[in-house]
Amino acid sequence: MANQLNRQTANSRTRRKTTLHKRKRLKYIAVLPTAVTLVNALCGFLSIVYASRGPLFFRVSGYLIVLAMIADIFDGQVARWSGSASGFGGQLDSLSDVLSFGAAPAFLMFKVMEFHLGLEASTRKFFFPASLWKAFPQDSPQLAQLAGRWVLFTAIFYVLCAIIRLARFNVENDTDVSAHQNFAGLPSPAAAGVVVSLVIFQEDFLVHLGSRLPEFSTTLIDITRWILPLAVLASGILMVTRIRYSHLANKLLRGKKNFVTVLLVLFAVFLAVWNIELALILGFWGFAAAGVIRELFGRVFRKHI
Repeated sequence: MANQLNRQTANSRTRRKTTLHKRKRLKYIAVLPTAVTLVNALCGFLSIVYASRGPLFFRVSGYLIVLAMIADIFDGQVARWSGSASGFGGQLDSLSDVLSFGAAPAFLMFKVMEFHLGLEASTRKFFFPASLWKAFPQDSPQLAQLAGRWVLFTAIFYVLCAIIRLARFNVENDTDVSAHQNFAGLPSPAAAGVVVSLVIFQEDFLVHLGSRLPEFSTTLIDITRWILPLAVLASGILMVTRIRYSHLANKLLRGKKNFVTVLLVLFAVFLAVWNIELALILGFWGFAAAGVIRELFGRVFRKHI
């Protein structure tokens, strides 16, 4: 009996060694798709660098994440057009996405909130409307500490959700292009877009609007400060749900489209040229909300059928 167990153990070790020797080494990589993916990662890293430099660079940091999204769209398309799609490219893409659409937007949000919280002698003006200011003492360090912990929690939560989302995608991903028509959960670039578009809207559009309509601009800036951590929290939750979202890049760039689709694309391009800040916030927030609305309507109709 002991000899039989020893033989089985030895055979198991031999099979394990044979399997390890049979694994293929990566000898070649596709240069062009890999370069585009690395541009994605580079933009994510530079976004963190610029966000750490202070408020004058928040806008630049946000646009670098948008540039990373463009690279993320085209790396897969370039790989398919060149016939060089591979498992290595998929893994590299996910690692780059963790940096560009996980860590970078969370860090940008944290630095933006940290800056605005630090501007006020008391955070009561940040978290409460003007009518309630008098109900709080002139200095409220407890409130400031609570606000800082809340912002840090939402940033950490978002990063962890992005990591889980991308790990799940790697496990469930199919190399067949026909299987890439929908996502389970909000894609990480879109989640980052929800966060970044609000930062760009606040730091760019509303700042310029302040020269024309100062009171209205100040009110909108206060509102976006309320919404930003909540947007980060909601985006993190949507990433790890099973809500279905369309793969817009594959659906728009592949095959022939009807006249209505072409008009919608042209309208989106015109809006981006006319005002990129409004185009970003309407596009990303509309895309995120569309999946939730579709899911809710689907559940309601299924209950009545």
